[in-house]
Amino acid sequence: MRHRTRTDAGQAFPIYVVMVAGLLFLAFVFFAVGKAAALRNGAQGAADAAALAAAQETRKQFEGPFLASLPGKMLDPFLRAHPVLGCPAAYGLASANGARVTHCRPIPGGLRDRIRVEVKGRDPVDSPVVPDTENTFAETKATAVIEFRCPDWESVDFNDDGVQDMYFFTCRGGEMLEIEPSNPKPWSKVSKILYDVHLVDK
Repeated sequence: MRHRTRTDAGQAFPIYVVMVAGLLFLAFVFFAVGKAAALRNGAQGAADAAALAAAQETRKQFEGPFLASLPGKMLDPFLRAHPVLGCPAAYGLASANGARVTHCRPIPGGLRDRIRVEVKGRDPVDSPVVPDTENTFAETKATAVIEFRCPDWESVDFNDDGVQDMYFFTCRGGEMLEIEPSNPKPWSKVSKILYDVHLVDK
């Protein structure tokens, strides 16, 4: 009787080894999947921050061309064809968030400009049980929009000299804004009323 018990135990031991090895393998796989998901989330955060930084920098750079377009009634042409120049700002934000920008592309669109940023994480998944993961990095993208909030506007020439002395903007939500080209308000305040910057899905 004791001999049969030892035999049964001997036969069961390899099964236990296989089961433990299988469980360890699954644990490593789940760890790799979790790490990949965490790296992707980190890369997505870097992409979001980079895209927003590029859009905000572009909004800052609108100041000179925007104000120059006011006196001669050139506002409409400016809104239809202003440049999107904020991509350099994306690189620093991506790097600070553990990623690098692989591509930054402005997509001009008149009253609604887009900046699309693609990033690649700096840390590989590097799983010991999943092949080629030492060269697998999280890659993702984000798109930010610079949207003109005040499409309803009019200008007034008080002196009838052909030069517009005041511009009145009606913005979304009923917010009003007046700009006097000869004495404009600080752009840091005006730009946030005129232009909304936010992320979009596409």
